[in-house]
Amino acid sequence: MQYQVFIQSQSEQSFIASVVGMPNLTVEGRTETEAIALAKAALESQLATGKFVTIEVDPILQPIRTVPEMKYAGIFADDPTFDDFMEKLAVIRKQANAAEDG
Repeated sequence: MQYQVFIQSQSEQSFIASVVGMPNLTVEGRTETEAIALAKAALESQLATGKFVTIEVDPILQPIRTVPEMKYAGIFADDPTFDDFMEKLAVIRKQANAAEDG
């Protein structure tokens, strides 16, 4: 398997290596190469004592978060007068803004 390792230079003699996607798997080395080697060893050690499993979750049991306003989404999709309405609305807004400024 391949894993991505994020390397971050702390100074010229200190490099931090974190294995992406593996929480709490961060090591420090004196060189970038050493930090990568330490990250590989730590990952191998962690994988030797655990395993990845795949679980399935029943979507019916998951709470459905609804946004009440979404019931109105797309109601004007086939309305041929909607573009005209939006243009008129833009004119009204422009006039209202001009009246506020003037």
